[in-house]
Amino acid sequence: MKKNIYEFKYRYHTGTVAWILHRLSGLALILYLAMHIWVIHHLNRPLDFNSVMAFLNEPVFKVLELGLWGVIVYHALNGLRIITVDFFTRKGAAVQKQMFWGTVLLGIVVFAAGAIPFVGHMVK
Repeated sequence: MKKNIYEFKYRYHTGTVAWILHRLSGLALILYLAMHIWVIHHLNRPLDFNSVMAFLNEPVFKVLELGLWGVIVYHALNGLRIITVDFFTRKGAAVQKQMFWGTVLLGIVVFAAGAIPFVGHMVK
């Protein structure tokens, strides 16, 4: 019996998820950069500076800053994993799954190391 080509379902593998998350984290960093440029633009006028700083001192932005830390950690460590798999391993595709999960564990440790002081400062 012939398979219908339109019934094909794509299976998400670890590499696919890592690729999608890497692209999404890159887009998040680009959006942050655009917002950062906007804030810097408004810092050269004293009245605008005070209003922008008051706006950015809202609790939602503190949570977003913590999210930014997570995005930076993931994007950086996954980028190093990609470089390692591409250039320094002979069996790159075979070990990339284990390296991804190792990167995730290392990322959780690094995120926590940066988040604990940040949350402590946020609570004060």
